[in-house]
Amino acid sequence: MCTRILGTVLLALTAVTAGYSQEFYRGQGYIFYGPGHAPGGGVLQQIGGGGEGFLYKGLGVGGELGYLFPSGGFTYGLGLLSLNGSYHLNRSRHAKLSPFVTAGYSLAFRNGHANLLNFGGGVTWWMAEHVGLRMEIRDYVWSGCSCGPQHSPQAQIGLSFR
Repeated sequence: MCTRILGTVLLALTAVTAGYSQEFYRGQGYIFYGPGHAPGGGVLQQIGGGGEGFLYKGLGVGGELGYLFPSGGFTYGLGLLSLNGSYHLNRSRHAKLSPFVTAGYSLAFRNGHANLLNFGGGVTWWMAEHVGLRMEIRDYVWSGCSCGPQHSPQAQIGLSFR
């Protein structure tokens, strides 16, 4: 059931971002996969997608929906909704590389929920005018533990559409 829902969401995000192809200066969308480190050890994986709109020059706001799961099984994962601000250092239509930084709020959910912060950065390599390879490092931070902040850094790779 969860697989079908996530697949439908990713398909919808891909269809919506295809509409951005004529609106380069207004936004872009992306889909991604990424392995990461779980607090306390172990490997987590995440799949998801999102989009962002540009407000002024390289300054943008966006959101993404992902599914975070342990490497041992897709069944035991949780949803991850993130709302972020971003800054893209090079948004020229002719630029091949577009580095960016991002930070914001994330909501982890399954049977309950947890509030997290996230921050990171990366680069999009525009292989064609409307399709790019997106590479990013992001850290999700949960401060709800009495043992101190828990970090979950991830490396993500995906496709961007403009």
